[in-house]
Parts: sequence; structure tokens; C-alpha cells
Amino acid sequence: MNVQIFGTQKSQDTKKALRFFKERGLSPQFIDLSARKTAPGELKRFVERFGVRALINTQSRAYERSGLEYRRLDDAALLQYLLGEPALMVQPLVRSGSRLTLGWDDAFWREAVAAERGG
Repeated sequence: MNVQIFGTQKSQDTKKALRFFKERGLSPQFIDLSARKTAPGELKRFVERFGVRALINTQSRAYERSGLEYRRLDDAALLQYLLGEPALMVQPLVRSGSRLTLGWDDAFWREAVAAERGG
């Protein structure tokens, strides 16, 4: 099993997630969403689990600038918007095997470390 962290270098929670795993002797795969576009299939996993609206960080500056709170977009349009503007997403998105989580989730991260160590 491999831990993957999707986020941006500017995200404090993404930095915390990377540090969390590295301090425990794991080397998570980091996918920088600002440098590389998210694969639609990869993002779709998170959408299927949490719903597209749960992936939107309504507290971000990108959200304020986007005007999304005033737009009426269906889920497919929102997904396309997220693919084009990763700063709108809750970060980090963490995948450990088939398990997924959004944002800061200490309990999930601890379980992922235990799973990586075989315990």
C-alpha cells in the first residue's frame, strides 16, 4: 500500500500531512496539484466517496474570487471547475490503498501509518 497526498505547496494542511508521514518514517507520494493537473479518474474517486461539493474549500480565497457561491452549477460543471482550479479544493486529499480522506484527518493518517507498517 502506498500513501498519496494530493495538494499544493501553499496549503498548510498539505505541508502538515507530508510532515506527519515523513516523521513516522514513510515517504508519501506527493502530487502537486498546482504543477500537474489532477487526472479526472483520480479526482472522481474522491467525488464518488464524498461528493463534489465536499471537495470545495468554501473558506479559500480562490472560492471568494471564483464567485461559485453565486453560481448554480451542476456537479459535472463543478468537477470541471475543480479540475481547472485546484486552489478551490479542500487540501490535502489523501489516499492510502482504497481508503480516502479530505483535509486534516489525524485519525485516518494514523490508521494509514499502521497499515503501511503492517499493523
